[in-house]
Formats: sequence, C-alpha cells, structure tokens
Amino acid sequence: MSANSAAGLPPAILLMGPTASGKTVLALEIARRFPVEIISVDSAQVYRGMDLGTAKPSLAERAAVPHHLIDVIDPDQSYSAAQFRSDATRLMQEIASRGRVPLLTGGTMLYFKALREGLSNLPQADAAVRAVIEREAGERGWPALHAELACIDPPTAARLRPGDAQRIQRALEVFRISGTPLSALQGARVVAKAQYRFVSLALVPAERALLHRRIELRFETMLAAGLVAELSALRAKYALSPGLPAMRCVGYRHAWEHLEGAYDRAMLRDRGIYATRQLAKRQLTWLRALSEPKVFDCFAPELSAQVLRFLEASGSLDG
Repeated sequence: MSANSAAGLPPAILLMGPTASGKTVLALEIARRFPVEIISVDSAQVYRGMDLGTAKPSLAERAAVPHHLIDVIDPDQSYSAAQFRSDATRLMQEIASRGRVPLLTGGTMLYFKALREGLSNLPQADAAVRAVIEREAGERGWPALHAELACIDPPTAARLRPGDAQRIQRALEVFRISGTPLSALQGARVVAKAQYRFVSLALVPAERALLHRRIELRFETMLAAGLVAELSALRAKYALSPGLPAMRCVGYRHAWEHLEGAYDRAMLRDRGIYATRQLAKRQLTWLRALSEPKVFDCFAPELSAQVLRFLEASGSLDG
C-alpha cells in the first residue's frame, strides 16, 4: 500500500523478528511510551497450558499492558491463519475504538502475511480427511506422503521438507478435498480493503552467532524450568497426539519424543536448540524478503531508545 493511500488511516504497529530476538521486551517498552494494546502473532501462544516452551509473556507483563490472542484454545484444538486474521482484525477495530494503537508482535510469519496480504481461497480443514492422512503417515511415514505430494503438486512439495508433517498434511488435505493442488489455489487471494496504516518494524541480528547463543540459553532455561514436566501434565489432561498442531511446535515435539524414549535429555537439548535455530533461519529469510520494514539490530545497545525515537520522530503513530 502506498504512503498516499495509507494517509488518514489509523496506525497499527507490526513488530516482527525471529525467535529470541527480544520482541516481548521491546513491545513492553513501546507500551510504556505509547497507548498500545498488544496482539500476539504466535501460533503456539494461543494454546492454554503451553507456557514454558512458547516463552509467553509473564502474568505480570500481561497485567501491565493488555495482551490479546494468548491462551485462547486448548492444545487438543487447532487454530488457523484464517482464524488469526479474523480475530486480529476484530481486535484491532476494538483497540482503535478505545483510542489506542494495536501493536501486533510475534514470530509466526504466515499470520503476518495473512493479515497484510489476505488469504488464499482454500477449503476449510476436514477432520475426517486429516485423520486418514494421519493414519497413512503412521503406516508409511511422512517422507512417503511427501513423495505422493510431489506427484500431484510438485511446486508445493519442492518447498517442503520430507518431514514437515503439518504442511504436507495440509497440502494433501487441500488436494483431496478440492481436487486442485495447493499451489494452484494459493494464487487466488481474497484481499480486503486496507483499514490500517501499518508501521512495520523488523528485528534482525547483525551477528547471527549472537542470536544462536541466545536461543541456546533460552532453550536450556525452558528445560530447567520444567518443559518436560509441563508436557507430561498436558498429556495427562488432554487427549493429545504427536500429530496435533500444538504438539508439532518447536520444543514440544522434541519433549514428546523424549518422553516416548526416542532419546535422552542431552539429545533433547541438542535437537531442540537445532530446531529453534532452523526456525529462526526461516523467519529471517521471510523478513529479508520484505522491502518496507524499518530494520533494527536486535542486539543494539540502545535498541529500545532507537525504536522509540523512530516512532516519535516519524510521526508514525499520529492518527
């Protein structure tokens, strides 16, 4: 959207960055200076009880400034980009009506994309079809289903890893429901008229090694705080399976495999850290493909001050 077409629209801040880049701390700093309410853009923080592995803001932090889209469903349920877009759009309207500014922050880049660009005209999830695919995966393995996908939808299969269960399942589900490959349907987006002037901020580390070290320390802290015990309690409370979206989240799927005896605690640590680094790499690739965000080094000594000065000097939040 051009600057001219955005003029006069109410502002909304998009604070994007890879995992462990300090988005939560910065969002709270912005909230101390500007009248914002925070909307989580995180596909894992929506789940109740999944606190340690998702690095949710603490109860004290949530009490200090209103937070939304945290703890909205149980981990045996599913939450989609379409649901996020609907919920976020409604919340943004409510926040703006209170004379405040929506601050959307998190690391689920698909959700940001859905909010900014609209959604493809895809069929809704079908529990029966998904159950069949899950059963086939249990019998044949996800690499075999990836090979099947390569025959019916080569472009989608080419961008997915053979073990990317969630996305392989969705691509096969779409084809089996509609008879049309996912790649063909994704070009038909439903784009709504712009209602906000997005102020996009991106946290990108100048030194990737520093982010890797922070990821390592954070995952070790999660383990020490009781990530495995948290998952054990969730398994006792809900009818969970490793194929559920909640259990595919980084950290939880590795803790699940550890509880099943696939590997010891040391390997759980190593695999969890590696998977988190890979997630950060994908998030950074997505961010670098964007042209309009104001980019900040997430390890800059005066990061908060830099961001606040930018927002104040640019008049970005003026209505």
